[in-house]
Amino acid sequence: MPFLPKFRSARLPALEEREHEVAGRRLSLKLVRNARATRLTLRIERGGAGLRVTVPPKTPTSEVDRFLLRQRGWLEARVQKLPENPLVRPGAKLPVRGLPHLIVHEGGRGTVSLRQGAGGPEIVVHGDIRFLPRRLADFLKDEAKKELSILVARHAAAVGRKPQAVRFRDTVSRWGSCTAGGTLSFSWRIMMAPPAVIDYLAAHEVAHLKEMNHGEKFWTLCHELCPRTDEAKAWLKRNGAALQAIGFG
Repeated sequence: MPFLPKFRSARLPALEEREHEVAGRRLSLKLVRNARATRLTLRIERGGAGLRVTVPPKTPTSEVDRFLLRQRGWLEARVQKLPENPLVRPGAKLPVRGLPHLIVHEGGRGTVSLRQGAGGPEIVVHGDIRFLPRRLADFLKDEAKKELSILVARHAAAVGRKPQAVRFRDTVSRWGSCTAGGTLSFSWRIMMAPPAVIDYLAAHEVAHLKEMNHGEKFWTLCHELCPRTDEAKAWLKRNGAALQAIGFG
């Protein structure tokens, strides 16, 4: 019997990077092999800066290519909604509670305020222009603390539960969360969404204080707290990526 040499299969790298064209844009694509992954998952990085595909370790590249082809329609629909230049700057518009506000820079002390201008709502940023993005982010965070604290207290009283703490962050993958210990976290970027969406997010996380799942009882409670739950969920699904894409750095 002739000797047959054994060939070792080439070890696939844990991280591969390449370009991928979507909706006329060439985006960076990171292919991450994760030993704990059981299926392929796709995520658009903040600002549309790139794509991230997580796959099981031995998944061949050809299968990844087929996966991306199947997801093409989903990708194009979302990438097309992302602004070409999402950085906040004077002359651009920034939504506040769902209403586009013209960003106006003026001198004086470094404060931020809202006003009704000749052409519509304006958000006025005073002080050194270098700090304009940070001041706008701080303004939204302060507004989120004030409004969501009131909404959380109201919904928590309705369910008879009290959160351990309420925190505000700039999260990438989710708008809110509730820990097993009862700590609620919210993305302050939600203040760019309409009031009904802000209320829904508060109701959603408060409902988790009683139902730590997304089962039927959870959604029934969520609808009781926020009757416009379905409408708000749909809005966030359509527009959430665009809000996450806005750069404050």
